[in-house]
Amino acid sequence: MRDSGILVHGFKTTRGWGNRFQLNFRNHRKLVIADGRVAFTGGLNVGDEYMGRSKRFGPWRDTHVRVRGPAVQAAQLAFIEDWNYATDQVPPVNWTPTPADLDQRALILATGPADEAEICSLAFIRVVNSAQNRLWISSPYFVPDSTVLTALQLAALRGVEVRLLLPQRIDHFLPMLSSFSYYESLAMAGIELWRYESGFLHQKALLVDDRLAAIGSVNVDYRSFHLNFELVVMVSDTRFCEQVDAMMKQDFAQARRVDLAEYKARPWWFKTAVRFARLLSPVE
Repeated sequence: MRDSGILVHGFKTTRGWGNRFQLNFRNHRKLVIADGRVAFTGGLNVGDEYMGRSKRFGPWRDTHVRVRGPAVQAAQLAFIEDWNYATDQVPPVNWTPTPADLDQRALILATGPADEAEICSLAFIRVVNSAQNRLWISSPYFVPDSTVLTALQLAALRGVEVRLLLPQRIDHFLPMLSSFSYYESLAMAGIELWRYESGFLHQKALLVDDRLAAIGSVNVDYRSFHLNFELVVMVSDTRFCEQVDAMMKQDFAQARRVDLAEYKARPWWFKTAVRFARLLSPVE
């Protein structure tokens, strides 16, 4: 790429010897900005497996969203901040907003360990607490901390239909094993757990009632909430929510609902491995 004139820089979260042994923060954002007029973000990285070309994973289920209008400048700002951190430079960009295709309200929420407060987890809990009728969440990983798990349980206990859609296939062993450790806590509160079976599920999507939907890079795990640099688009619009509703209904149609008895029937050594994985998975 450099030979072709493309500027390429790594995003290093360790600089010098002073923080050499810090936790491994990651820039997990997936962001494309075209001329300051259009932005693309969501769960897609740049790799053959994301095109469904992986023999290991097969079909790849992911979601990206196209953004137009003034929200593009907010997404562009997140990229510029990351680029400046990596290069100490600010490239020339277009800061003139273009009109949006539709009259929709959108928030570009860029979060990371450099925030003064833990914005990602606080925003997620606020959204969960606002749900009145349904809360559908799609995530490839489910390793929540106690506050996030409690918020989900309380939502279900107050009558909200809480559905979690996770992959059936494994890409990272520890987070996958760890997700089994939450089965009993979820079932106790009446939270529905589904496993997607038509390929590997990597999308990060959220739908609250018929009024709020979010697409981005945030997984429901400790790393996304506390250690990663993330970005999500939150849209408050009925039409957009209808599209996300139709999309997720198709996903649930290709998934199976998990029964707690399935986990209880597992051998003792599997349950022991699950508990051990839960201890290690937050920073995997």
